[in-house]
Amino acid sequence: MKKKSNNKPTAWGIWVARILVGLLFIFSGLIKANDPLGFSYKLEEYFEVFHITFLNDFALSIAILLCALEMILGFALLIGVRAISVAWGLLLLIVFFAFLTFYSAYFKVVQTCGCFGDAIPLTPWQSFSKDLVLLLLILVLFFNRKNIKPLYTAKTGDRLLLVAVIASLGFGVYTYNFSPVIDFLPYKVGANIPDEMKTPPGAQPDEFELTYHLKNKKTGATKVMTNTEYLKSNIWKDNNWEVVGNPESRLVKQGFTPKIRDLSIQDAQKNDYTKELLSNPYYIMVIVAYDLNKTDEDAINRLNATAINLQQNFNIRTILLTSSPARDAEAFSKQHHLISDIFYADGVPLKTMVRASPGILLIKNGTVINKWHYHSIPKYDELVKQYFQHQ
Repeated sequence: MKKKSNNKPTAWGIWVARILVGLLFIFSGLIKANDPLGFSYKLEEYFEVFHITFLNDFALSIAILLCALEMILGFALLIGVRAISVAWGLLLLIVFFAFLTFYSAYFKVVQTCGCFGDAIPLTPWQSFSKDLVLLLLILVLFFNRKNIKPLYTAKTGDRLLLVAVIASLGFGVYTYNFSPVIDFLPYKVGANIPDEMKTPPGAQPDEFELTYHLKNKKTGATKVMTNTEYLKSNIWKDNNWEVVGNPESRLVKQGFTPKIRDLSIQDAQKNDYTKELLSNPYYIMVIVAYDLNKTDEDAINRLNATAINLQQNFNIRTILLTSSPARDAEAFSKQHHLISDIFYADGVPLKTMVRASPGILLIKNGTVINKWHYHSIPKYDELVKQYFQHQ
């Protein structure tokens, strides 16, 4: 009787850890697989930090595989299939993730890890804390891996695992080719871009602390003081002390941050058109191609044909928004006989606008009416019927 009583807490502990780890890994993989291109951008940041940028060409494939691996391991743990291999896989993966998040936090390099994509942004220290909790739960499972009981026979479990592998990989491939199923980005359909760029009245700004390095001209003594200490001590009144170099700034408390803070739309002469384009009361079709060298040219040609018809029949303005150099953009425009006006913006907001190159945004009064991946561009007649027929 005592033996059974002692085993019950262990069995319950294994089940609690199994459910928590399994669901969290599925959730984490699913959220990132919803936007594999965005996750690949995050991987490229890590590749740059560790000086392995030769992997950039494989970032998307690695992103899809990592997301799928998280979902597969989580599902396999829940149904108890191949428990020994799954326990090893979970342990190796969480140690890898914990290393990355600790490195990001300690050395302040990649400031959002992308653990839950753009759905739940976490700071590096928050991510590392989450990984430590997961590591503890996975260690419970690892040391009790032989006690993880399957829910199905080995044959049925393997069949379900195969379905999970196909579904996990397929979901990542699908969302890459046809945009995220749920858009967590600030340029989602229905968002008003100018509003997302505003800081509301009374919002708290970021608070910074300055650190001064001081030197005494007479004695050569040195001091390091914060701006608060510097003012309170009245040392600034003593002409013998001078500030050496520039003060160091450190963020003490994060204030309000607009969802969109890095968008500036300019022409080739650096004239700012952000306000003009985003306050236009008429429809504007925005073709987003952050890097013209990585843009699907067949899609550009199809979009150009649509743009010509929309301009001729409904006077709809189309613009091409890119971060490529002006000379390259003008050559690209001539090569494809583009009717679109060309404007320029930084690559970071363009990658955030739409996860495709080219991607298309339909904007009116600064509001995103709709957006499309180039694989799912509506036909001309469909666009007219839905948006322009009764304008």
